[in-house]
Amino acid sequence: MKQRIFTGAATALITPMNPDYSVNFTRLEQLVEEQITAGIDALVVCGTTGEKSTLRYDEHIKVIETATNKAAGRVPIIAGTGSNDTVYSVELCNDAESVGADAFLMVAPYYNKTSQAGLVAHYNYIADRVNKPIILYNVPSRTGVAIKPETYKELSKHEKIVAVKEANGDLSSVAQTKYLCGDDLDVYSGNDDQTVPIMSLGGVGVISVLSNFMPKLMHDICELYLSGNTQEALSLHIKHIGLMNSLFGDVNPIPVKEAMNLIGMNVGPCRLPLYTIDTPAKSLLIEKLKECGFDLK
Repeated sequence: MKQRIFTGAATALITPMNPDYSVNFTRLEQLVEEQITAGIDALVVCGTTGEKSTLRYDEHIKVIETATNKAAGRVPIIAGTGSNDTVYSVELCNDAESVGADAFLMVAPYYNKTSQAGLVAHYNYIADRVNKPIILYNVPSRTGVAIKPETYKELSKHEKIVAVKEANGDLSSVAQTKYLCGDDLDVYSGNDDQTVPIMSLGGVGVISVLSNFMPKLMHDICELYLSGNTQEALSLHIKHIGLMNSLFGDVNPIPVKEAMNLIGMNVGPCRLPLYTIDTPAKSLLIEKLKECGFDLK
């Protein structure tokens, strides 16, 4: 078996902003500490939820550095370093490693819409030139290209490619991936609402949006399931499924930042072009937060 980066729940951490849209690094340090204190198993920074696409290069590296310094080795810090420019990804990985990142989350190349053979070439090129393990990230709704199970099989032959964050919504594809790759590729759910279903297919956890403000819940769901308390894990999962789904009533991370601000966590706005939450989505979000016992500010 390859090196496992983490088991359980990792938070796809938001990037807190000041009112002028600059990164709030003081609040970022606080969030990292709050997450670790609550028992989260790992943190992903500068991913989709962390608004990677609107961070300048210097901000991107500083966010990773801030998180790694604050975590101080207590949990793995996984840096979002994917790009549709293969050589740029290598540079980003190397700079992320230089400031302390423990692993890389690498989204499939977006917009270019490369072939499956292109995906293999892209990821192997990067893996040959980095020193830390890689989690592939499959989210075709955003990238326009899906990583197929047979492609995972080929990529899993590389020692640095150890896992996938699977957000394609297709459980049959996840089952086929586990069948083809076995222990050569860990699978993490990339959708909160599929956490338990993917663990039932051999997954080892989740990279979660909800855990931005409910880290203990997502940790507990994973720990319960993986320790054999499957019914209790399922009950918790079902109890919170409405809230999980409400976080995707508008484009991520708009709803999760709205939720955090509503409950007093004060993480600021999203950067343009992401805008304020759609009114029906906000109404649903408020309803589900109240159902789960949150007092709104």
